[in-house]
Amino acid sequence: MKLPRINRAEKKSSIRAGEGRLAFFAVSPFYFLYLIFGIFPILYTSYMALFNWDPLGTKEFIGLGNFINLLADDTLWKALRNTLSIWVLGTIPQLALALYMATLLNRTRLRFSGFWRSAILIPNVTSVLAIAVIFSSLYGRDFGLINYALHFFGINKINWMNGTLSSHIEIATMIIWRWTGYNALIYLAAMQSIPRELYESAQLDGANAWEQFKFITLPGIRNVLIFTVTMSTIGGLQTFNEPYILGGVTGGNDKQFYTLAMFLYEEAFRKFQFGYGAAIGIFIFFCVVIFAVINATIASKIAKD
Repeated sequence: MKLPRINRAEKKSSIRAGEGRLAFFAVSPFYFLYLIFGIFPILYTSYMALFNWDPLGTKEFIGLGNFINLLADDTLWKALRNTLSIWVLGTIPQLALALYMATLLNRTRLRFSGFWRSAILIPNVTSVLAIAVIFSSLYGRDFGLINYALHFFGINKINWMNGTLSSHIEIATMIIWRWTGYNALIYLAAMQSIPRELYESAQLDGANAWEQFKFITLPGIRNVLIFTVTMSTIGGLQTFNEPYILGGVTGGNDKQFYTLAMFLYEEAFRKFQFGYGAAIGIFIFFCVVIFAVINATIASKIAKD
């Protein structure tokens, strides 16, 4: 009896299909959790934003009324300006400094490299409250170390907590100190995946350190650079802990600490305007998406060029 011949192409296709199904089942728990904790909250928040929702559970459908009122609210635009100011002052220097630190740590002849790689992560695991206490002392008007140093150089004392720009600088400094080491380690891991032969060949061709960084390092960590820019944008537009600790629930005397996240917190959880708070959340979501796409595009272009 002659057995039927199995086509090799069909056999390979069957194997690939089986591997594809196995891969799908392997990653399906992630998508299931993302559906529950990612997609569903966005959809439900969008639904809540269409209602005048009070704590007693009664709700009145008002359509886009919350969004119309939100766009006409001056507090929104002040919170947005504060958020963007803190984000610019905190994110751009942070990523630039992290890139520089990672470049130094990537040097093969650096002594105690293991110690430095661990040490730069300490600020990230420090309590935000402890960081706020330390920086409040540093930026104190009468006895702060920063004002003492300024006075030493003949510069008048600055009331860091009262001015809009000065308070944003204070918060941005806290953010930079806390997150620079974390991003530096991410950049370092990406840099160490670049083959050393590329740098050796560049040195033989006469390329200096800047040319090696520009034409080898930056293109080599392009995807990681886009990732950190995107995540820093998302985190920066959701800044809450630092300004809340320093400025309190009101955001300071002139609301100079007041961010979008604090605006959402006040409306939803202090005034119990859940529908209005949901509208603020959707506004923040679209801001995050827009700015993240813009920054990722710019970062990709810089790394590519």
